[in-house]
Amino acid sequence: MTAIAVNPEALKDTVAAALGGKVRRIDVWQDEVTVEVAAADYLAAAQILRDAPGCRFEQLIDLCGVDYSAYGDGVWEGQRFAVVSHLLSVSLNQRVRLKVFAADDDFPVVDSVTGIWRAANWYEREAFDLYGIVFEGHDDLRRILTDYGFIGHPFRKDFPLSGHVEMRYDAEQQRVVYQPVSIEPREITPRIIREDNYGGLN
Repeated sequence: MTAIAVNPEALKDTVAAALGGKVRRIDVWQDEVTVEVAAADYLAAAQILRDAPGCRFEQLIDLCGVDYSAYGDGVWEGQRFAVVSHLLSVSLNQRVRLKVFAADDDFPVVDSVTGIWRAANWYEREAFDLYGIVFEGHDDLRRILTDYGFIGHPFRKDFPLSGHVEMRYDAEQQRVVYQPVSIEPREITPRIIREDNYGGLN
């Protein structure tokens, strides 16, 4: 027997009741519930969302970092880095989005949820690698997509498109070497040329 999908407003009320004072904000947009909690409440909120009878979000299906520094054409006011998780309850046929902002923009740290959902392991490593978000309690937090000697976090809005270093093979040393980027940044604006009688139109 298949469970009937829950009404988003009813799910919002259920999640809000389960989390109580841990809710900083909860919204329904396009039939999806998003709940935001403070960094200090993140781990406890995740545990409640997994275990509370009306929630039972057994699966974490996605987790990612977000850099809000250029959000809304740079008029964003608030913490810079967020972690967004998408949770699924197979038993109750419902989904929720859990959002938490790191308290410190210079050194973003949030708790790891790998003890609640093991699936968070590689997702948290990716968010650490690409955004520099540190997950407290993660037992193997290291880069997963970039090289071991990579400098910086490439998904941050202030990371240069050309990077900081470039890699090449040096025939004399017979090994790969790293050196500062020598590419000059430039902006390319496409030129539109309209020819007379283009397409047979005058």
